[in-house]
Amino acid sequence: MNDEQKTLWDYGGHAPGPPLSGHVLVGMDGSDEAVRALDHAAEEARVRRTPLEILHGWPWARHGVPTAQPGKVDVQCLIDRAQSVLEFAAGRVHERVAGLDVVTTLSPEPAASELVRRGEGAALTVVGNRGLGRAAGLLAGSVSLRVAAHCGSPLLVVRGESEQGKPTEDTVLVGVADDADADAGAARFAFEEAHQLGAQVRVLHMCSVPELSGSVGAHPAGRLESEPKNLIRIQESEDAVPRTVVAVMREKFPEVGVRIDTVWRDAAHALVDASRAADTVVITAHHHSGRRSGRQLGPVEHTLLHHAHCPVALVPVAWQP
Repeated sequence: MNDEQKTLWDYGGHAPGPPLSGHVLVGMDGSDEAVRALDHAAEEARVRRTPLEILHGWPWARHGVPTAQPGKVDVQCLIDRAQSVLEFAAGRVHERVAGLDVVTTLSPEPAASELVRRGEGAALTVVGNRGLGRAAGLLAGSVSLRVAAHCGSPLLVVRGESEQGKPTEDTVLVGVADDADADAGAARFAFEEAHQLGAQVRVLHMCSVPELSGSVGAHPAGRLESEPKNLIRIQESEDAVPRTVVAVMREKFPEVGVRIDTVWRDAAHALVDASRAADTVVITAHHHSGRRSGRQLGPVEHTLLHHAHCPVALVPVAWQP
């Protein structure tokens, strides 16, 4: 906590309560993107029948806050403004979802780290695709991207077209690769989401064959038949991966319809294209340690967070519901 944060907190702040568990957590900074995330989070809390926690972390919104003197912010006005952001958010939720249990949290800690900390025990954390002052549609350097790189539980980044601009597809898209165990958490999340929303699951299995990796688009089955027999064996082996994942989920969620597609192209662009016809795209979050910038996401996650046409759910590899 820097000197300015400590001064504000000593002046009139109240320590946040202990982290909740099994709830839906949403970050709120007052931006239009955060309001969209708030609406999605309220709906998620409603269908999950869990409380909703609305978090406003540092830096607090300063729009409309006067300065006491050049270079200094009126402390009381800043605290009042921060509280008003939470009051607006809670009021909006109560208007849209009657009877929902709502908790508001104001924290002097950086928004990204506080969302990660308080989201450890959450069923779902929700954030907008960018914060105040960001270039339209981009995540680079944003709170959303920092949370995505460190989240230990499922994270939903609300991006894509507005609710008015994109019709409901009744489809939850989940991407799986060649490791059924690593993608088990993402598959479980996708089926739970579809069950709650009354939607179907589309399992998109991305795989590549070295000799054909330069081809564009899905690799037609007819062409595979003309290739050497080892390619046919590769295809059969690859096809077993999504069937293994789906078999377990079908037992748990027999009412959820399932469609399985295998595409022979790079995962990122296949998922971005498929996200046009989905309400949510779910993928496993693979975290890597960078030499200079610490923990980072993989290239597929980065591409989806910047270009998907619907909200993106990231599920950590080690996550257990």
